[in-house]
Amino acid sequence: MKQPGFFDVEERLARLSGLGDQLEAFSRTVDFEVFRPDLELALAYSDGSKGGRPPFDPVLMFKILVIQTLNNLSDERTEYLINDRLSFMRFLGLGLSDRVPDAKTVWLYQKRLTQAGAIERLFDRFDATLRNAGYLPMSGQILDATLVAAPKQRNTNAEKADLRAGRIPEDWQDKPAKMSHKDRHARWTLKFTKAKRQDDGTIPSSDLAIPFFGYKSHVSIDRKFRFIRKWKTTDAAASDGARLREGLLDKTNTASSVWADTAYRSKANEDFMDKEGFVSKVHRKKPHLKPMPRHIQKSNAGKSVIRSRVEHVFAEQKSQTGLFIRTVGITRATMRIGLANIVYNMRRFLFLERLNASA
Repeated sequence: MKQPGFFDVEERLARLSGLGDQLEAFSRTVDFEVFRPDLELALAYSDGSKGGRPPFDPVLMFKILVIQTLNNLSDERTEYLINDRLSFMRFLGLGLSDRVPDAKTVWLYQKRLTQAGAIERLFDRFDATLRNAGYLPMSGQILDATLVAAPKQRNTNAEKADLRAGRIPEDWQDKPAKMSHKDRHARWTLKFTKAKRQDDGTIPSSDLAIPFFGYKSHVSIDRKFRFIRKWKTTDAAASDGARLREGLLDKTNTASSVWADTAYRSKANEDFMDKEGFVSKVHRKKPHLKPMPRHIQKSNAGKSVIRSRVEHVFAEQKSQTGLFIRTVGITRATMRIGLANIVYNMRRFLFLERLNASA
């Protein structure tokens, strides 16, 4: 085996750069220091006057959460890969001899941010960065929601009834260890999907209904740049349409049009948008037991061309970052989905900046 040379690490990093290291592009484009004030406020570390080992830099730890989200990693796998990959170490500013946070440290860091409710402030902080860079919400907005899977719970019918009623099952109350592993906020729902073509070439008249357990990610993106501007996390059984009136609409968008599918079409939503000065471009529903009028069908088709852009957001989050809830409870699920939304906006920012540089 060849004896390691003094410049071997630099040469390997240079090769990674030539192959297109995404994390290096993140470091060049995203100013992670903008998150420091919110991180320090949320973490509230002591001043060190009492001694003890000093905590890891909060921005370095936040960058570890970005790595986790980008690669859909557990805490243990994150610790291993930071020690193993030169690209991860370079992104974090760590040398081969530097101390690397272990899995427990990563878990505790994310827990403190979650308990402080910091994810909304961190999201807004990066949204302000986008606006300062010239990416203002423009040309209207598009709303939609997607289901996010969580580990399935094995509960009895009686326990499910208690959870739906907002009660803690009696059998759990004196078992804190069991309680800590039971997700009392995730819910079952039915996911409808198009039936597949049969062997004889025919397509069944009814769609497939697949049971699904977990949470739901609601987002509003701007039509111009397709950044996520507003978001919300609920259980999987929550209605899509009702969320429109719960802060999903961005009043700072330069245009008033709102696109969404038929799940958002209701008199309450139409009245709300009219009162708030928005112009509804929400799909119209098919009349009950009647054929869809030709002019409504044509209008919906035109709206779909624009509305479908939000599907690309969810497709990227699930295919590129493997969006999945590993934790228990809606508070931690909100943290996970919020991180996924921040990372999506970062990736989109990189793409648009690269596009502008080549123009």
